[in-house]
Amino acid sequence: MKKLISLCLAAILSISVCGCSPSVKTDLTQATDTGTATAASSESETSLATNLTAATESSKPAVISYKDASLPVADRVKDLLSQMTLEEKAGQMVQGVIGTATDADVTSLGLGSILSGGGAHPGDNSIEAWQDLVKNYQEAAMETRLQIPFIYGIDSVHGHNTVYGAVIFPQNIGLGAANDPELMYQMGAAVAEEMKLTHTLWNFSPCVAVVQDPRWGRSYESFSSDPAIVSALASGYIKGQADHGILSTAKHYAGDGGTLYGTGEGSNLIDRGDVQISAEDFEKIHLAPYKALVDSGLRVVMASFSSYEGTKMTENKYYLTDVLKGEYGFTGFVVSDWEATAGLSESAFADQIAAAVNAGIDMFMEPYKYSAAVQAIIDGVNSGAIPQERVDDAVSRILTVKFEMGLFEDPYMENLKTEQTELGCDEYRLLAKTLVEESLVLLKNDDDVLPLKSGQKIYVTGPAMGDIGVQCGGWTMTWQGLTDEDNGGRKITEGTTILEGLEEYADKIGFEIITDPARASEADAVILAIGEKPYAEFEGDSEDLSLEGNLGLNGNSDAIAEAKNLGIPVIALIVAGREVDIDGYMDDWSAAVMCFLPGTEGDGVAAVLSGESPFTGKLPMPWYKDVSQIGTDNPDLLFELGYGLTY
Repeated sequence: MKKLISLCLAAILSISVCGCSPSVKTDLTQATDTGTATAASSESETSLATNLTAATESSKPAVISYKDASLPVADRVKDLLSQMTLEEKAGQMVQGVIGTATDADVTSLGLGSILSGGGAHPGDNSIEAWQDLVKNYQEAAMETRLQIPFIYGIDSVHGHNTVYGAVIFPQNIGLGAANDPELMYQMGAAVAEEMKLTHTLWNFSPCVAVVQDPRWGRSYESFSSDPAIVSALASGYIKGQADHGILSTAKHYAGDGGTLYGTGEGSNLIDRGDVQISAEDFEKIHLAPYKALVDSGLRVVMASFSSYEGTKMTENKYYLTDVLKGEYGFTGFVVSDWEATAGLSESAFADQIAAAVNAGIDMFMEPYKYSAAVQAIIDGVNSGAIPQERVDDAVSRILTVKFEMGLFEDPYMENLKTEQTELGCDEYRLLAKTLVEESLVLLKNDDDVLPLKSGQKIYVTGPAMGDIGVQCGGWTMTWQGLTDEDNGGRKITEGTTILEGLEEYADKIGFEIITDPARASEADAVILAIGEKPYAEFEGDSEDLSLEGNLGLNGNSDAIAEAKNLGIPVIALIVAGREVDIDGYMDDWSAAVMCFLPGTEGDGVAAVLSGESPFTGKLPMPWYKDVSQIGTDNPDLLFELGYGLTY
């Protein structure tokens, strides 16, 4: 029996030097010492065997407290963090991209997240394909030693806009014109429910930029130039998302909407540029929404590509750590933007990662260099370039959010409650239509040419009249977006065009829609639907905001001239992501309506033009007469912030 005991002790000792975690090794050493002492004191062989069995059982890591859902989140985080190696911590801090990061990468590197780039989707872009994709990645995460769930991130910025058939809501600038926080809550909830169908629970939205210059290619991603409007609408949206189980992200921290024209990164005109205003104004305008959202429970912030006074926000320790996490008390985590480290002041990738970690970045969106990013964090800690405490803080923040979301209890989302079984339900389309109606701004209405009246004949022309892609703009199905014309004449996704909406309301109200140019002379009035091509980010930076320039729709010029030459009242519909240059046309138009980018429910436009719903939208930012007035002390405005006529 004593020989058997000795063999058991030897076996336990051999286990302790063959790859167990440090905490397990310590437990085993203590157990061995206890067992030796017991043998030396000549206790019974039975007692010694019992102690050895208990020691062996206590060394098993199967029952770990971080898996106990009854414990406070802080305790679970502390316990899990104490068991993680540096390599496991570094993995949690990095996010790879679909199509490059494999299931095997998730397992071997312990990646904390996977994302979709703009428009990236699995297989046939069906709900089933998405669920299978997420499941496969999660199975890979569950193959890791500690079984820490991964989370999938996606830009669902005006609906679940990467997935075919989802409801596409108006872009943020139109939502700012509607300025309805209650409907924003409902929209957040609706988008959340559609996201849950695909098991993609982390949304890189809303953008809370406070846009100051409409030449910026991301103007339509901003709710308003007024930080109070931005704060109120973003708060409603995030609460709707959170109440329906989706993790939202406020972006891009901070000042992305206030960059100075001509300072854009690389060849960009303004995007990713530099903010050059006083610290007081920076806080009052651009930080205000973040302060409000942190106070209401915001859990994720995305750092901006842009700079403040020459320092990139991704490496700006003062604003990321001292202000956001310190002064504002933000307890969630900060994620970098797409390969944002490449634009930092350091030249070597490892130094860029170290600078960003030390500044306060907790998770890195490194779609292609995810493996190198993990290694850079490990090497940085080992060399002393990155403090271990900073890594522990970052990982604690990430784990806290994952625990709060319930991912550890239901990693495969088998118990996920959803209100819908398919995308694009009538309820959500009606909500989107209502937001379209509220977002329209009546700029001019001479002789009460609107609303359209029974018995009228209306000629409809222009490249924006029958194109879902034009209505939706960028970040729809693809990063840059695309027109139906570019899509082979097929709708880019399901929805109702403005023309289809007008034809529907013609039957309701009793007017006639004419689209044949040969019959245009019969019409009492013409609806001219013009606008911008879809674009995103720096691709939308504009020198002149011209409707007939390189960002204007093909066919704008011909349609504008055709409408003018008809000699009848012209009702102009402007389908664009910002206040484009229209001063030279206004005298030729009897009525003008700013539609912004209404999304898939174009019948909302028809509902207001026909008088079924009223005009209530107000301009969410000033409308400059021309670009020379932007940024001047006393600009000559075409329309002021808050302008909007009613019937």
